[in-house]
Amino acid sequence: MKKCERGEMGTKIAGYRAELRQRADWKEYILANSNLPGPRGNLELAEAVFQEGERDQFLNLIAADSPEIEENTPQAFALFCGVFGIGKLLSAGDRSHLPLLKHYANDRRWRVREAVAMAMQKFGLSDMTALLDEMRGWSKGSWLEQRAVVAGLCEPALLKDPAAVGEVLALLDEITAGLTHARDRKDVNFRTLRQALAYGWSVAAAADLEQGKPAMERWMISPDPDVRWLMRENLKKNRLIRLDKSWVDQWASVLNCV
Repeated sequence: MKKCERGEMGTKIAGYRAELRQRADWKEYILANSNLPGPRGNLELAEAVFQEGERDQFLNLIAADSPEIEENTPQAFALFCGVFGIGKLLSAGDRSHLPLLKHYANDRRWRVREAVAMAMQKFGLSDMTALLDEMRGWSKGSWLEQRAVVAGLCEPALLKDPAAVGEVLALLDEITAGLTHARDRKDVNFRTLRQALAYGWSVAAAADLEQGKPAMERWMISPDPDVRWLMRENLKKNRLIRLDKSWVDQWASVLNCV
């Protein structure tokens, strides 16, 4: 993100925070400024809610959820803000809401699942060790829980320490191995996980090529068609091409020959 874009975003967030401070009930304002229906929810407002909000405000937004709330609606955005806010509670040391976050990791609505990943990233920025410990359990859960592991951990800001990168790569390895045993590969949740792995590997590998390249190479020679597909997709990512184009070209050639 360019410096001018970061500055504009910061200005928007500050403005939304000022608006929220003037309101006792935030929900009406959140609904009116959600940007939904539309292609992109108001992420600056969501960040402002995260920064200004407290436990009861987040839980009240979540409590308004119902099976009738559809994806591309202001009500779904309000839920997004509440779920995202759980990351602030986790960062403050309140782990009692982790089961709630896991519940929403399995939600049918992709925006809600994205809020889970963003909440986990906030948690990881404050305590990466604790996040990794929690994610080891999720990595053995449902396809969507495993997808949350990938989406939550494969974030450059979390991957500054080589030891953390190694642990994330190990989790990706375990999750990818699980794909090879899948029976129903047309299952929508299986495919959602596969899509996350199709970018997640490149994020983790780019954070530490010394660990990342051999970890990926193991799967580039896999006979499994879904694994080979997701590895091809990772090799298309500029984050890897910029770091070692010759290595990317070499393995892309191998994968495209089969």
